[in-house]
This record gives sequence, structure tokens and C-alpha cells, in this order.
Amino acid sequence: MSSLSSFKSPATYHLLSYGTLLGSTLFQSFVSGIIAFRVLPRPQFSTLQKNTFPVYFTLQTLAPLAMLFTYPSGASSLLPLLSSSPKVQTPTDKLGAWLIGTMFFAALANWAYIGPQTTKVMELRKHQETRDGKKSYDAGPHSREMQELNKQFGVLHGISSLTNLVGLVAMVWYGGVLGEGLRL
Repeated sequence: MSSLSSFKSPATYHLLSYGTLLGSTLFQSFVSGIIAFRVLPRPQFSTLQKNTFPVYFTLQTLAPLAMLFTYPSGASSLLPLLSSSPKVQTPTDKLGAWLIGTMFFAALANWAYIGPQTTKVMELRKHQETRDGKKSYDAGPHSREMQELNKQFGVLHGISSLTNLVGLVAMVWYGGVLGEGLRL
């Protein structure tokens, strides 16, 4: 098969979708987010994250869908309900389906609920800072309202990070599943 004809194969798009998902997740989680936190003043960092995360979570949600529909042996081998013709699911297909589903639902949770809730609490903290005359991250003591908002933000941020980590573990594990299918 010539190199350009490989672009007619769904497997090519499956691999590109997976690579984009894993690469963007690793970069956002361990490179750009950390650098931005270190070099930007807190208000600018918050603005950057508030505008970056919806795009990031959208990409994380759509890439597993692309992976599902470009699965090398067909989406119906991952989800037999999508096909009227019976297909036998291999153990690899079953594991692949669980891992792609985990990636999708982790990203969907961050995109549809956790991310927006975190942004909402950030905005409430901004308003409370104006009322209190003190930043949420300044040394205490803080008003009772700010303490509660800081606690809510910490919980939501922690849940979002944990959800992202679950998705990342599924991505790395899936890389192992893909690697098992490569011929050397």
C-alpha cells in the first residue's frame, strides 16, 4: 500500500485521533498548564484556563468518538448494538470499548458539568473578592463566604483533575492495547 493510500483507511484516522487525544492531554496537563501557572499572574492564568478548558474538554470528548467510529475492525465490533449483523467481540475489542468509553465519559463529565461548575465558582469568588476587598488566594482570614467558595473550588478542581487522570490512564492503557496489534 502506498503511503497516501493509507489515508483511505479508517485505521489511519483512528491512530491520528488517538495520538491527538493523548498528546493534547499530556501537553495540557503536564506542560502548558504548569508553565502558565508559574509565569502568569493569577488573574491572567484564570482567564487563560477559563478560555482554554472548554476547547480542551471538547477535543477530549470528540476524539474518543472519532476513535469509536474509526475502530480498525469497525465500530460494530466495539458496540454490537450499532450493527444488525452479529459480530463476535474479541477480548481486545471489549477492553478497547471500555477504555474508549472511559475516555469519552471522563471528558464529557469535565466538559458538560465539572468545568462549567468550576468556572461558575471562579466567577462567584471574583465577585466575593470585590465585596471583601481581598483576593481569594491572599493570606487569611477570609470571610465565611470566601472560605466556602474556596472550598467549593478546591473540591471541583480536585474532581476535575481526578476525572482527567482517569481518562489519561485509559488513554495510556489503550496505547498498550494498540501496541499489541502492531507488527514488528
